[in-house]
Amino acid sequence: MSPMQRYLEHPEDVLGQWLDWRRDGAVALIMVTTTEGGAVREAGALMAVTDESQAAGYISGGCIDADVILQAEAALKSGETMSLRYGAGSPFVDLPLPCGGAIEVTILPDADEATLRKCHDALAARRPARLALGGFDARYTPKLRLRIAGRGADPLALARLARASGVDAALQLRDGEDVQAALLEGFDTVNALDTPTDLPPLDDDPWTAFILMFHDGDWEAPLLRQALEGPAFYVGAVGSRRTHARRCDALREQGVAETDIARIHGPVGLIPSMRDASMLAVSTLGEIVATYHQTAKTPFAHTALMMLAAGASARFEEGDKLLAPYEGEPVISHAASLLEAEDAASRLAVIRPEAMKRASLLGQSWHIVENAEAASGQASSLRAGVEAARQDGRVQQVLVLLADMPAVPEHHLRKLQRAINTGATAAMTECGGKLMPPAIFTRKTFDALMQVEGDRGAKGVFTTLTNTATIVLDPALGIDIDTMDDLAKHQEALHA
Repeated sequence: MSPMQRYLEHPEDVLGQWLDWRRDGAVALIMVTTTEGGAVREAGALMAVTDESQAAGYISGGCIDADVILQAEAALKSGETMSLRYGAGSPFVDLPLPCGGAIEVTILPDADEATLRKCHDALAARRPARLALGGFDARYTPKLRLRIAGRGADPLALARLARASGVDAALQLRDGEDVQAALLEGFDTVNALDTPTDLPPLDDDPWTAFILMFHDGDWEAPLLRQALEGPAFYVGAVGSRRTHARRCDALREQGVAETDIARIHGPVGLIPSMRDASMLAVSTLGEIVATYHQTAKTPFAHTALMMLAAGASARFEEGDKLLAPYEGEPVISHAASLLEAEDAASRLAVIRPEAMKRASLLGQSWHIVENAEAASGQASSLRAGVEAARQDGRVQQVLVLLADMPAVPEHHLRKLQRAINTGATAAMTECGGKLMPPAIFTRKTFDALMQVEGDRGAKGVFTTLTNTATIVLDPALGIDIDTMDDLAKHQEALHA
């Protein structure tokens, strides 16, 4: 058992090892379900243990792992699920936790392979994933990834540090000597940059950090514009404060929006103006990791997802439009499944009292808000949802979804959230030149939203605000379902 295997950290890696071992025999899965105090790992941390004492992953700083492995072997022999508590309040008085806290774990001797594979495969495909086992529901985020573009010592130093930290890094290098050096050091993903007008295709995702490590004005603007058009959670650029100000001015002259320019970290790093490549790498990776945990790992932790589902379906010719089948599921189920693997502050569905069949399709993760005034128009549903959201002190913004918009992609919602994370007061969707939901509003706008009346939505409030953002959505994805003809045309367009 190698130390690297023993101390696997990310759920994707632990689950991958569990699946490999499962081909040869029984394997227990251990999941941290509760932590109190200064626990080393967070709830959801995983470990895999075979009946031959092989282990992958860890759940503490070494205080109790050996005992957990013994308990897992016993569970494999008995076939019984075990729930154990260590630390404060534990019956294992001979295994105190130096931190003074407590850890509770569940040992599953025969976890469902299909469930674990689904979670692993989603993470490997760089999608968020949920794992519901033994009464505990965990949400996981894909691994942090870096894309580093530059020349000289800086990008190679950062890539070395990332690799040593278990972080994947893709290099885009200008000079042939740098490309050869990176290949000789064993980096797998190395692309040569030829001309600023012919950049490699963008493959960033919401868990990618892009770092520009050029001191060359010809390359800065094209690479930064490309990164800002994508979903990367972090965009950073080396250079002094004066260099960064000049860089931002150049981007403004090229028409880049202020909300996008505000996304750029510059100068990069927790400690500005580092002069050595190795120390710049440490400073930069520290800032990236901090940003990853603040905005990429749980971007919706302070956001209430608010789905308005109280419409009367008056124009829909055959029953309730939200219950009509669309791509094999009711229309409402598509909106309800958005961001289901994300850890949101709350999920609120506003529904008219006489349409509770809609509620039955949503599952336990959605809290139902009944709107007895639904007949008065959409504003009453907006007010009911905002009032419910503002009662939760964790909620700092509401993301307004419409239940009759079944084709909105998750990446669009992430862009709206990102606008808030970079300082916007509110952000709305622009679709075919019109402002519409989905939309997101910070807590400071809640009082204004509570004043909306009639059949008006939040657009009236949005147009009175400053420091807002609009996020463009393809009209083919922004259609809402009001009539049978809408439904038929949209499904035809989708398949076309």
